[in-house]
Amino acid sequence: MTIDDRSGIPAARRIVVKVGSSSISGDNAGQIQPLVDALAEAHGRGTQVILVSSGAIATGIPYLSLQERPTDLATQQAAAAVGQNVLINRYQDSLDRYGIVAGQVLLTAGDMETPTHRSNAKRAMERLLDLRILPVVNENDTVATHEIRFGDNDRLAALVALLVEADLLVLLSDVDALYTKPPQEPGAERIDRVAYDDELAGVEIGATGLSGVGTGGALTKVSAARQAAERGTAVVLTATSLVTEALRGDAVGTWFAPAPDGVPSVTGALSAITPGAAAS
Repeated sequence: MTIDDRSGIPAARRIVVKVGSSSISGDNAGQIQPLVDALAEAHGRGTQVILVSSGAIATGIPYLSLQERPTDLATQQAAAAVGQNVLINRYQDSLDRYGIVAGQVLLTAGDMETPTHRSNAKRAMERLLDLRILPVVNENDTVATHEIRFGDNDRLAALVALLVEADLLVLLSDVDALYTKPPQEPGAERIDRVAYDDELAGVEIGATGLSGVGTGGALTKVSAARQAAERGTAVVLTATSLVTEALRGDAVGTWFAPAPDGVPSVTGALSAITPGAAAS
């Protein structure tokens, strides 16, 4: 189904929610519980929910007795291996309150580029959703390389939304919406709605939301939102603290309207993926 505005969100058949590292790791690990509350509320009304979650490397850092995010690939892979295990357990512990089971799905850019792997990933997630399992998706940082990466999980989330033909993609960060300029600057105004063909002329998009544990910013989120909206998936960009309101269809964040004739296409969106640093 096509969602024309926020009022259609409660009736969405399938949604993808993406949350960043800084929102659910370190001092913000406690935000997992309210995030799960919001996901469970949507799940409870019959919506199929997929969570794309960063945070594996950031979660694993303390367990490796590191003081900051590692820069070398081998240590990033080690942190991801440990952190992914801890992260999925934190989600499951919180989901247990609602009797919901999480299913872990780890993907690489190569999985999306290869037709057979892409088909297998789609089939697996479709079956998980049919069984009322909540897939938790992340980049497989333990085996990914610097040369072939999604670059950040905003792009991964957009591709997952297109892969499963989701009605809605919700991109969560530390900032409540897209602004005409970085929100900390004087005169910045919240943008309520972006048309699918809006070039956002005059809007200053910087690295808003960039933190010491994540890699995304406003630019990557806008790029991912545009990828999804141009192919028919509605998008809401807002703060993790507002996820409950966003999934209820309240007037929060920035709404990216879907193209009326958009046709989901993962292969078409792949051209926008560029190699980058680890996203998890």
